[in-house]
Amino acid sequence: MERRYASHPNEVKQFDTERLRKEFHIPVLFKQDELELVLTHEDRLIIGGAAPVHKPVKLDTDMKELGVSFFLERRELGIINIGGAGSVAVDGTEYSLNNKECLYVGMGAEEVIFTSADPGNPAKFYLNSAPAHQTFPTAKATLEEADSSALGDIKNSNDRVIYRFIHQKGIQSAQLVMGMTLLKEGNMWNTMPAHTHPRRMEAYLYFDLPEDAVVIHLMGEPSETRHIVMRNEQAVISPSWSIHSGVGTSNYTFIWGMAGDNKRYDDMDPVSMKDLK
Repeated sequence: MERRYASHPNEVKQFDTERLRKEFHIPVLFKQDELELVLTHEDRLIIGGAAPVHKPVKLDTDMKELGVSFFLERRELGIINIGGAGSVAVDGTEYSLNNKECLYVGMGAEEVIFTSADPGNPAKFYLNSAPAHQTFPTAKATLEEADSSALGDIKNSNDRVIYRFIHQKGIQSAQLVMGMTLLKEGNMWNTMPAHTHPRRMEAYLYFDLPEDAVVIHLMGEPSETRHIVMRNEQAVISPSWSIHSGVGTSNYTFIWGMAGDNKRYDDMDPVSMKDLK
């Protein structure tokens, strides 16, 4: 498990491209038959990927890193499958998970195992795990079951649908909030006008991007913005003081996950377009 440290906005102003990517960009999350994990000290969120192809992949790491005897002893877990059909076994109970479906696993589950239904079209499980103080039951949600809303329009290149899976009015959790945004064809902008939420950090996973496409992810204080070039199935860490927005060379899908002081999806501090620099 890779470890990333928290950053101060005054320090980040001095970062060059290489340092920005080293601190915030996660280039590889899906390696065949492996588990990839990155722990950020921004609210101690763990961002990961499980890519079972020819054999199951177990949620596991050096427990000395977490100070517990099993991964979810003091944590909760959100899972969204961005690949082919698969399943997640939680303490022996199996949950099927198709593309763009979500599973929440509460604190206390001792064994989590990821499997693909077809090695020719393997599942890719994207993971967000946050510290938890209370146990909530394992729960699944499909796109049809998620709380959704349409935002934006084609004139502003941001016609999109937001699906909220784990949130205050959906799957219950201790602090984790997780969902997905699908941009319609011909639309490239997400989360613009931008916002911050100093009470929660956030992580994005960009996917459904053509091989030669990129997303320019914007971050930083509203008055001191920076950018990170993102490609398909790459993730980025957004500190609570930073905006988090992006524009692609084509439409795409992204998963957002948050951890922090509350679970209110609408708890945002809007940033006026005239204040962006």
